[in-house]
Amino acid sequence: MDLLFGLATGIVFGVLLQRAEVIRYDRQLGALLLKDMTIVKFMLSSVLVGMVGVYLLVDLELAKLSIKPLILGGTVLGGLTFGVGWGILGYCPGTAGAALGEGRIDAIAGMLGMLVGAGIYAEAYPTLKASVLTWGDYGKVTIPAALGMGHWPVIVAVCVGGVLLLRYLERRGL
Repeated sequence: MDLLFGLATGIVFGVLLQRAEVIRYDRQLGALLLKDMTIVKFMLSSVLVGMVGVYLLVDLELAKLSIKPLILGGTVLGGLTFGVGWGILGYCPGTAGAALGEGRIDAIAGMLGMLVGAGIYAEAYPTLKASVLTWGDYGKVTIPAALGMGHWPVIVAVCVGGVLLLRYLERRGL
């Protein structure tokens, strides 16, 4: 049942990506050039809704958080790899899958690249685990814990800031 639910939510997410036009090349290029914030607005709104939803489920004891440790070396390396791949291909992993589902043949190269990259990472993991994945290990930390407060005040502040940013981007025509 969990697999069917995952498949259904994945299909819905792909449809939303397509309807929001974030899988279009011009939108991807505009985001990379900071001229079109459609993708940024889509992802920011997704993060805000997800943040509220996840913590609501946690508070209702319908879900449990599994906090991963903050490791700066891995985060920086992963972010650089993601950014380079997005810049070269013009798709991020989610939009590449949606583009493939829409029938865009160029997304096949991205999907193959992701598989090759995952294989390279798996082979390099023992070396990375002993080096890069130990740099800047701050343990399991959250913003509310670092601030010494509950999660809802932080969520409200982030949501207010996010909505203000979304309004600003809309008014600027970005």
